[in-house]
Amino acid sequence: QVQLVESGGGLVQPGGSLRLSCTASGRTFSNYAMGWFRQAPGKEREFVSAINWNGNIPYYADSVKDRFTISRVNAENTVYLQMTSLKPEDTAVYYCAGPRDQNMGVISYRDIREYGYWGRGTQVTVSS
Repeated sequence: QVQLVESGGGLVQPGGSLRLSCTASGRTFSNYAMGWFRQAPGKEREFVSAINWNGNIPYYADSVKDRFTISRVNAENTVYLQMTSLKPEDTAVYYCAGPRDQNMGVISYRDIREYGYWGRGTQVTVSS
């Protein structure tokens, strides 16, 4: 059974930074891309970032490009999301996501339907 557990959320002032972590278990972590999504109150869940199996192809939503950095350490079964220059509009619950198919291509990274495994989420609040 695949399990994803996020951590690292919290309250931060605008312009601040946070690092989210997601630790996976239940399958061979290094065989799969991994993604991050977020959901703000009253809005649909949206793509934030994803990374391929070995970490050399990151992909970002335009809204976070140049501010967020995704990375992974396969030996630790963990994917990270380093968030900098945070804005109030980044406030949301952030979810770690694992795809169903280990052959999911980059073209599908932002497609929420490709992900079959989700963590419970971690709250990120950006406010002064």
